[in-house]
Amino acid sequence: MPPAPTADRRTTVDVTALLERGRTLATPVLRAAVDRLAPPMDTVAAYHFGWIDAQGNPADGDGGKAVRPALAVLSAEVTGAAPEVGVPGAVAVELVHNFSLLHDDLMDGDEQRRHRDTVWKVHGPAQAILVGDALFALANEVLLELGSVEAGRATRRLTKASRSLIDGQAQDISYEHRDRVSVEECLEMEGNKTGALLACASSVGAVLGGADEHTADTLEKYGYHLGLAFQAVDDLLGIWGDPDSTGKQTWSDLRQRKKSLPVVAALAAGGPASERLGEILAADAKASDFANFSEEEFAARAALIEEAGGREWTADEARRQHTIAIEALDAVDMPDRVRDRFTALADFVVVRKR
Repeated sequence: MPPAPTADRRTTVDVTALLERGRTLATPVLRAAVDRLAPPMDTVAAYHFGWIDAQGNPADGDGGKAVRPALAVLSAEVTGAAPEVGVPGAVAVELVHNFSLLHDDLMDGDEQRRHRDTVWKVHGPAQAILVGDALFALANEVLLELGSVEAGRATRRLTKASRSLIDGQAQDISYEHRDRVSVEECLEMEGNKTGALLACASSVGAVLGGADEHTADTLEKYGYHLGLAFQAVDDLLGIWGDPDSTGKQTWSDLRQRKKSLPVVAALAAGGPASERLGEILAADAKASDFANFSEEEFAARAALIEEAGGREWTADEARRQHTIAIEALDAVDMPDRVRDRFTALADFVVVRKR
C-alpha cells in the first residue's frame, strides 16, 4: 500500500472519531429513510446495511468505512454551519453509494461484501435490483423534501454525480471484454465510478449550508481527486489485499478480469513482463475454465503485474491524486480545523488496508 503522505504541516486529527461522527449523525436518518420502503425491500435493505442478519435477527454488521458521510457533514462546516446541516446530504450520498453496491455486486458476480453474503446471493437478483432502485429514489427524496433552494442545488449535483457513477460502471463492464485499455481510459472510468460521488459528498453539505458555486466546485475538485486516490488504493487491494481485511477473495479483481490501474499500467509499460502478461490475459479472455484457475495461476499473474511496474505505478498515482486533492483546498476560505480534517481524511484514504 502507499506509504503515509508527507506535508509541511499536519495537525493531529482523530480520523476514527471523524468517521464515527459522520456515521452517528447519518445512521438514524438513513434508517428512517429505509423504513419507508415496502416489504420485503425494507428487510432486504436492512440486511445489506448490516442491521440484521439473513434470518432477520438484529446484527451489528460492518457498515463500511463511512468516508462519504464524514465528508458531507464536514463540508457543511466550511460555511460556518453546524455539521447536522450536512446530514441529509450525507444520507443521500450513502443511499446512492449503496444503490451502486447492490447492482455492482450482482453484475460482477461478487458473493461476499464486508465479510458476509451479498444481497443477490441471499435474497436473489430481483431483490438486489429492486432495492437498489428504491435506494436511488430515496436519495433524491431525502434532499428534495427539505424544500429549499439549497436542496434543489444539492439534488442537481447528486443526480449529475449519479449519472457519472453509472457511466463509470458501464465503462468498467465493457473494459472487461477488451484486450487492451489505455491508462487514460481507466482513469476516466474510475473518475466516473468513484470520483464523482466522493466529489458530491465533499460539497453537498456546503451547498446545503449556502455555499456559493465557486466553493462547491472547489470542494468537488478535492473530492474528485480524492476519489481517484481512493480507487487507486482499492485497485491495489483488489489484487494484493488481505482477504481478512477486505472481505473479498484473494486476487478478486484478477478473478473478474478487471482492467484496473495496476493491470492497465503494467500492460502499457512495455518490456518482457508486460508482453508476457498481455499474452496470458489475452488467453484468459478465451479460456473456458477460467473460473477454475488455481491460486498459483492468479498469483503468477499478480507477480507479472508487479514485475512490469503496475503495482508501483498505481501507488505513485494514489499519492499524486492525493496531493492534487489537498492542494485544491487552498482555493477555499475555511477554518483551519476544518481544513485539517479534510486533509486527515485524505491521508486516511491512501493508507487504509480495506
